[in-house]
Amino acid sequence: MTPISPDPTKPRVVRPAGPLVIEIEGVTKLYRMGEETIHALRGVALKIHRNEYLAIMGPSGSGKSTLMNMLGCLDTPTSGHYEFSGKDVSSMTDDELADIRNREIGFVFQTFNLLPRSTALANVELPLIYAGVPAAERHERARQALENVGLGHRMFHKPNELSGGQRQRVAIARALVNRPSIILADEPTGNLDSKTGVEIMDLFEQLYEQGNTLIVVTHEEDIARHARRIVRLRDGLIESDETI
Repeated sequence: MTPISPDPTKPRVVRPAGPLVIEIEGVTKLYRMGEETIHALRGVALKIHRNEYLAIMGPSGSGKSTLMNMLGCLDTPTSGHYEFSGKDVSSMTDDELADIRNREIGFVFQTFNLLPRSTALANVELPLIYAGVPAAERHERARQALENVGLGHRMFHKPNELSGGQRQRVAIARALVNRPSIILADEPTGNLDSKTGVEIMDLFEQLYEQGNTLIVVTHEEDIARHARRIVRLRDGLIESDETI
């Protein structure tokens, strides 16, 4: 596959960092598999500010998926401290974590995770339904989110009537519709061809320039180079934290 590297001819915008949105300190995560204990994270510390564009990299088994689940409030640490927008999420209940996920975090997955029998518009409206937004408002916000990712003309199509790139754009619109604090993308180009991958990374660039905070989890160097900061994990520890 052709690398999806940043275009060196395009000007590179670097936005000034905003307030602290994520702070984790001394975070560990242990999994027990029979008699064996797996140390997925070993005392990780990380700060992420609003307006950042951050990539998290690492080989299989490095802990990057565990860290992504932690940042996305999909899991809680075995020990350590995690604050999201000043709130201690380390010891939140499942319901409290679900509320943070729905209101503060927009997820973009490699496999799109769209409802196959629902239109693009209905898929984008889902987070707003969970948030209790009235029907007329959520319809308008979902429509605008699809317009913003270039899919206003496809909002009544179902996923099987869309290309892979269009499905990922629907997923990005869904991630944006609740105006979250961060967008967390897990291998966002993993199921796309190179040309479509370039289009999606160009869209991420636009979202960053518009003031969104992006965290992209990837094992591909060329995808990570689109970010402004790369955090590399190995054996459950941060190996390097580089501004690029």
